[in-house]
Amino acid sequence: MNESTELAALRVKANAGDGGAQYFLGVAYAIGQGVPQDDAQAVAWCRKAAEQGFVAAQVHLGLRYATGQGVPQDDAQAVALYRKAADQGHADAQFLLGTKYADGLGVPQDDALAVLWYRKAAEQGNARAQRNFGDAYANGQGVPQDYVEAHKWFTLAASRAPAENQKQFADLSDDTATFMTPQQIADAQKLAREWLAAFEQRN
Repeated sequence: MNESTELAALRVKANAGDGGAQYFLGVAYAIGQGVPQDDAQAVAWCRKAAEQGFVAAQVHLGLRYATGQGVPQDDAQAVALYRKAADQGHADAQFLLGTKYADGLGVPQDDALAVLWYRKAAEQGNARAQRNFGDAYANGQGVPQDYVEAHKWFTLAASRAPAENQKQFADLSDDTATFMTPQQIADAQKLAREWLAAFEQRN
């Protein structure tokens, strides 16, 4: 199978040690784009990129360890990779690391650390983290129970989620509202609007 000019150029860069090229070549093998699908090659190239600190490769490899796709399933390895990317500010990695602490997979279960990582990702606009952060406030897990904060974060999650998740996240806001006074609901909506305005100004 002859490689396209674009893929051949990518391979040259990857062989020369370019972390981005290594990652994208790994993804090509992962999905079989321009090359035969090959998990072993995908892992090998993503590992090279991850070892260079390329955050998307660290997350990709972490997900593989979490699910056992192309590597032995290993939550501790997934956590180590998520942490490297999370420490570089990668929102998806921060969210995923939070889920590991919440579930006690690869690390001791710790609601406070789960919330810490959800908060970091939520503040970057990650809808899944905002949803889980709202859950934490609704249930008083890792933070004091606070329906206003829960409603705020559920509202924000619904505003930023993919279309298939918007109704589910909006329903969480509605469910939380049943425990709130009209004034609390108005306060939560105001906080959500203020957060969105500040976020859009920053970005």
